[in-house]
Amino acid sequence: MPGLKQSELNWIREVVPGHQTMSGKLKDYANQVQDPQLKQMFTQASTQATQAASKLLQML
Repeated sequence: MPGLKQSELNWIREVVPGHQTMSGKLKDYANQVQDPQLKQMFTQASTQATQAASKLLQML
């Protein structure tokens, strides 16, 4: 993506793994809970973290 500084690209590279880890943990939590509302909340948060990581990767 034009216009990004090297420091910004480095920041993206550092942040993406955290989003991916968070997505996996949230998915695990969703699989462990019995409450449907909590399951939905964790599943949505996992999806959002995955989408955020994907969008950041597209910027590289």
